[in-house]
Amino acid sequence: MESVNGKILKIDLSRRTSKIEDKQESFYRKYIGGRGFALNYMLEEMEAECDPFDPENLLIFASSIIGGAPGPAIPRLTVCSKSPLTDGFGESEAGGFWAPELKKAGFDALVIKGKADKPVYIFIKDGNVEIKDAGHIWGMVTGKAEEKIREEHGDDKIRVAQIGPGGEKMIRYAGIVNDLAHFNGRNGLGAVMGSKNLKAIAVRGSKEINMGDKEKVKEINRWTAKEGMENPLAKSLHEIGTVALVAPHNEMGVLPTRNWNKGTFNGADKISGEKMKETISKSPKGCYACPIRCKRVVEVNEDEIKVDPKYGGPEYETVGSLGSTLEIDNIKVVAKANEICNKNTLDTISAGMTIAFAMECYEKGLIDKKETRGIDLSFGNEEAVLEILEQIVKREGLGDLLAEGSYRAAQQWGKEAQGLLKEVKKQEVPMHDPRAKTGVGLQYALADYGADHMKAAHDPFYESEDSYGTETTKKLGIYEPVNPEALGCNKVRLITKLSIFWTLIDMLGACCFGFAPRGPISLDMLEELVQAITGTDISLYEMMEAAERSINMARIFNIRAGFSSENDYLPAVFFESFNDGPREGEGAIDEKEFDNSIRYYYRMLGWSKDSGIPERETLCRLGLEWL
Repeated sequence: MESVNGKILKIDLSRRTSKIEDKQESFYRKYIGGRGFALNYMLEEMEAECDPFDPENLLIFASSIIGGAPGPAIPRLTVCSKSPLTDGFGESEAGGFWAPELKKAGFDALVIKGKADKPVYIFIKDGNVEIKDAGHIWGMVTGKAEEKIREEHGDDKIRVAQIGPGGEKMIRYAGIVNDLAHFNGRNGLGAVMGSKNLKAIAVRGSKEINMGDKEKVKEINRWTAKEGMENPLAKSLHEIGTVALVAPHNEMGVLPTRNWNKGTFNGADKISGEKMKETISKSPKGCYACPIRCKRVVEVNEDEIKVDPKYGGPEYETVGSLGSTLEIDNIKVVAKANEICNKNTLDTISAGMTIAFAMECYEKGLIDKKETRGIDLSFGNEEAVLEILEQIVKREGLGDLLAEGSYRAAQQWGKEAQGLLKEVKKQEVPMHDPRAKTGVGLQYALADYGADHMKAAHDPFYESEDSYGTETTKKLGIYEPVNPEALGCNKVRLITKLSIFWTLIDMLGACCFGFAPRGPISLDMLEELVQAITGTDISLYEMMEAAERSINMARIFNIRAGFSSENDYLPAVFFESFNDGPREGEGAIDEKEFDNSIRYYYRMLGWSKDSGIPERETLCRLGLEWL
């Protein structure tokens, strides 16, 4: 396979040793990259029952069979470990430039175990590996730490994946950031880094990525940069970014507000993508070799509030979690909260949702100013949001408990508090309402790494015969539209196929914004791109099977970790009707029908209808009889 190094780097921080493991083409065709690589190691070399902060927990950074090649929308880095937030399989993807740099430095993935006796960082350059002292940068926010590492090596092109103080203090939803603004945000994998005394991994490579057909890759690049950018979805992402969703979601009555107790927010126009663009946005940024350039960069330079543009800017999920769910209608305050999270590497979704949960508990009298140490934790209080975020970062006062996430806080505050939770598998839900798109609800319930909105394309892409999704994914056997609010056989069949395909996109290190049904590049072109880069005849069918293989591997890992079908649920709020806005009195998901749909999904994947455990025949079909 032309495009891979055939080398996995393994580092033991406890012993301060490293070794290189050589891999054959069969490994790459079977596991593709990302979570496929990671799950193979996690199932073979660690106990799923181990504590996430145990030194034996593996932390894996992975590229893919096409990572590092200069193709469109294939920049992404996957990080996997056992999650300290969910206590199950943990996975998170990030864009940027780090994964291509790792490939250019000579490795396809990095497997880390153990714990250093004092803070360290790893430096990888063109096949050479050093474990270096990080005592002088431990405690620094991300911008200062990156600057220091680059200064030490005299090279401002070094790519740094790192944790801030949030990861160092093992906040359970701490993430990992590269180039200060590209986040492996969910599942608390930055806390695993902190538990290992690992501040950063800096990489620099000069190796050219081999490709089977460079001209074909250039041809696809040219098409994407020209015709592909005429696609309305790509154009909107470039011009406004994901924050464009705020206004339409509010108009539909499905914008998460006041910890999901409302679906409309009176201040939505003040935190919308359009408002952000006309007030605090600078030029957009992008990832390696991608023309879409969807990342937002913002700047605020006022006496009372300052936001540094080097930390990027808020996406839709952040504007929802740190804006409407808290009833904050000041885009500058949302941007500042985002900057605090980015400097300290906190997942903005879990941070915002945990604060929203605490605000509702405060509103209902379940906690008071004794617990908050005098902070008025009312919805809409801008100063309180910024203050409590700083407390979380420092693990001080109420922030020490909120650093554990909403699920663990609720266990201390009692049964009534537990009834206010909006989480799945202990991970706080993202900003998309399943009552308007039930397939997203299935994603929340079934994602192996906790509530997630990017496990499959969303239902509206398939609501009519001429919908973009319906038109572009016939190759997956999807021929007919499906009502966004329906459940049952047709919806589950759609989500089953899409979740396998979307898993493949993640494993390839590709970005869903680049490829159908969410982006302009067709499934045929994706297959051509992978074949051109790898120099093989690998087919979409073969790759889809690899994705399905990884879904079963993750399910097995979670079962070994103590999970069961009882962990595949939705928060109670989604089985209730909307109580405000244009959809007041309607929208409740039928709980029995939802449960039946979960069982349909199990059987469509070849799992036990009742337990959700993969059948022996399913594992044999996928070459996983060793499990």
